[in-house]
Amino acid sequence: MTSKLKIAFQGEPGANSHIAIVEAYPDAEPLPCPTFEDALAAIASGDADLGMIPIENSVAGRVADVHHLLPQSGLVIVGEWFLPIHHQMMAPRGAKLADIKTVESHVHALGQCRRIIRKLGIKPIVSGDTAGSARIVAERGDKSCASIASRLAAEIYGLDILAEDVEDETHNTTRFVVLAREAEWAEAGSGPLVTTFVFRVRNLPAALYKALGGFATNGVNMTKLESYMVDGEFSATQFYADVDGHPEDKGLAFALEELKFFSREFRIVGVYPAQPFRLTFSEATD
Repeated sequence: MTSKLKIAFQGEPGANSHIAIVEAYPDAEPLPCPTFEDALAAIASGDADLGMIPIENSVAGRVADVHHLLPQSGLVIVGEWFLPIHHQMMAPRGAKLADIKTVESHVHALGQCRRIIRKLGIKPIVSGDTAGSARIVAERGDKSCASIASRLAAEIYGLDILAEDVEDETHNTTRFVVLAREAEWAEAGSGPLVTTFVFRVRNLPAALYKALGGFATNGVNMTKLESYMVDGEFSATQFYADVDGHPEDKGLAFALEELKFFSREFRIVGVYPAQPFRLTFSEATD
């Protein structure tokens, strides 16, 4: 009998990362971890087979910690998952919406539910994560305290949902990357693929412009490009990028060759299937 796949995530049972694991790997065993560092360490040590880590949200933007931690972790991306986010306002059993005075949740969740918080005139309190706030509210038992978390969290911690789907934006979606210890590149030609890489350009005038020119001339679609500082050095900006295709595709191979010429550091972080959910936000063309 084979053991269940163990997948690490940051947060407590009932977090959105937990839901993403249940959807993407229904037979896996979710492994909750207090921090992103703990989740990545669990994968690196072999305590977990994979990790389900949020990297960006359509409302809140990028998950900054991950961009710093991922390149340093030595882990690789082997997949992605998109999860539409639905926030529920919940409180201890028997509580009424009119009695709520405070609401606790992760800072991003509170920011994504500003309208109902303003409408009810309640005080937002930042917590470590959504599911953790649900657990705390349940343990406290104060019917004037609510949490914003997932439906799964309400079930796990025995809370009543007082208001459903309280997120401000209907497009609220989080993109997760699936991390592993060993590189497992998807095969070229096996369908729509994403190649993720990090690089640092040489400290020369127009280096970034020249480094990225090959993607335009070779018709490669770059779907993500973000910069962030490394080791507090203003002149040593590192870039994180996603492009369509496989490194062995002719156009992408030429583009990466040009990029490497103008870069002092370059590393492919993963080559993996593009989740079909991407088609739901493809731009229409004339």
